[in-house]
Amino acid sequence: MFHIYRTTVRPRRTPVVGFLRRILQPPGRTAFPRPSWPVRYCSANVRTFDTMLSARRTEARRSILVQVSSERSYNELYHYCSQFGNIETAHHYRVEGDSDGDCHYILLEYSSTSEADAAMQSGVFSTERPGVRARSIFMWFRTGPKPKLVVQEEPKRPLSPIDGTRSIEEADLNELLSAAETIDDQVKVLHRVTMLNDLGKRLRFLAVRQLESSLQGMFPQALAHPFGSSVNGYGRMGCDLDVILDLDSRSGEPPDRNSRLVYHTKATNPNERTQVQRQLESIGDVLQLFLPGVNSVRRILKARVPIVKYHHEHLDLEIDLTMNNTAGVYMSELLYLFGQLDERVRPLTFCVRRWAQSVGLTNQAPGYWITNFSLTMLVMYFLQQLKTPILPSINKLIQLSAASQQQDTLSLTRFGDSGEAGWALAFLKNPSIYGSFQSTNTSTLEQLLVQFFEFYSAFDFSQRAISLNIGGSILKPDHSPMYIVNPLETVLNVSKNVNLEETELFRMQVRNAVWLLEANGKETSTPAGSAGRAAEPWGLVSLFGPKQQERITPQMFFTKRMLNVKDIFDDVPSDETQSEHQRQYRNPAIKSQIAAIQRATKVEISKLSTGARPGSTTEARAATIEGTGVKLKRNTKRR
Repeated sequence: MFHIYRTTVRPRRTPVVGFLRRILQPPGRTAFPRPSWPVRYCSANVRTFDTMLSARRTEARRSILVQVSSERSYNELYHYCSQFGNIETAHHYRVEGDSDGDCHYILLEYSSTSEADAAMQSGVFSTERPGVRARSIFMWFRTGPKPKLVVQEEPKRPLSPIDGTRSIEEADLNELLSAAETIDDQVKVLHRVTMLNDLGKRLRFLAVRQLESSLQGMFPQALAHPFGSSVNGYGRMGCDLDVILDLDSRSGEPPDRNSRLVYHTKATNPNERTQVQRQLESIGDVLQLFLPGVNSVRRILKARVPIVKYHHEHLDLEIDLTMNNTAGVYMSELLYLFGQLDERVRPLTFCVRRWAQSVGLTNQAPGYWITNFSLTMLVMYFLQQLKTPILPSINKLIQLSAASQQQDTLSLTRFGDSGEAGWALAFLKNPSIYGSFQSTNTSTLEQLLVQFFEFYSAFDFSQRAISLNIGGSILKPDHSPMYIVNPLETVLNVSKNVNLEETELFRMQVRNAVWLLEANGKETSTPAGSAGRAAEPWGLVSLFGPKQQERITPQMFFTKRMLNVKDIFDDVPSDETQSEHQRQYRNPAIKSQIAAIQRATKVEISKLSTGARPGSTTEARAATIEGTGVKLKRNTKRR
């Protein structure tokens, strides 16, 4: 009898103090080591956006995911799976389950794709768990015969992370931030402990691989392009995965004229939007019915961009799937490029996003508030506006790319969209652009954070629009409260959804943030244990504290109505004493005005009910009620 064992035993938590030592300043090393790949200069091993995607796809192609009873099953799993090839890395994580306990998974990466294929093809289907028999990289490790009483050697590859997808808790994060020496260190710690880690990226590319492999039987050229925070370098732990599906990635290539055999194809709907909706609807059925781990498929086909949302229970991941929306990939590549130009860009962006979330400026659900993408655009524009810019304008990057000698070697190979791909060819596809600009600005992250809040506290959102293309502000083309020009399609507004109330709230919050950072420095905070009191929050802890939600709210800047409009036309109660007791007015003049309006309304209603026709000129005019200044207009014609 086969079983999937689950356990509720949680791994022992790492002490915060030891974790802090590894993050802040390990002995003999710099406080925050740079990435292992070149960032600030161009070389043969430059880590461009395309090379990063290619490396992650290769990792996913060499990997399998196995569900186990707990991390203690790793030794037995390692020795069993080693018969198929050499295991390079192993990662463990846990997905919170139901009353039966949590689900534990181990991700195994082999040295080659053939070894991973051999491990996957060795799997069998369970005869006791009926279901659709779909072969995939998602498997579970069943119990086997009892091992012989022989001491097994330790695995050559240790299980690197334990529970690698668990986000840091708020209390632990505040403790780490409080133990830092400066606000600059706090920003770096925040970035290091909350950003999407290596395991999180591996799991997202496993989801991409599953989606591609499920469709490539019918569509051999089908590719799934991840975009958004999962690949642009600004993703945090637990972020969603955005994917663009291209069923024919080589449609833009010219066909072979020597071949006389041509495939028959199915006629498509002349309306491209309708065709995309029908294709996404069918793909949603495939996801729901056949792919293991996929559940909660929701089809949002009437939106401006049709989308299919689903949850992957084995990866504990929310996925958004779209089609023919290539702009998201190019925008992700642009943001990735900005993050590679200077190592301060991503930590500063993480800090601003975390601050916006703590004060209620952003929300996970779509609405009229500022999005993380708009906040990222604001950070990029701010870094362009400094006296010594940290980031260049997009037009400047295009000029730097045009000055290089590698344009002739570039080729148009992606998506086949000449418009957007031509724009990307201007600089995104030129590897030398990653080392063409180096800023001489030496400001710390603490200084940049304060300057960011000061800059937008004085920015004129009512008249000016933000343009990253020119690296400056322009007059707003319309009356949107906040206008950020879309770098890809300059006629569009990135922040079109933001209303006036949220724009004013943003300005008030950045002013409040400046005051908090000045008033709650480490030198002004009370250390723990002094006078028997706990340490007061300082720096980012005071900026992200729970009291932020109470300091500033939209109701402070937009006066509430003194009276509901519908109350004006309610019937006057017969008992005037009871009515006065139920309704109280702050101003006696308002009370008399409301009473006069009610009396006049009752007179008009009685005239209409008796069939009186207001035919005279005097009755057709707007009647002014004495002492109120309110005019009641009534029609001169009745049907």
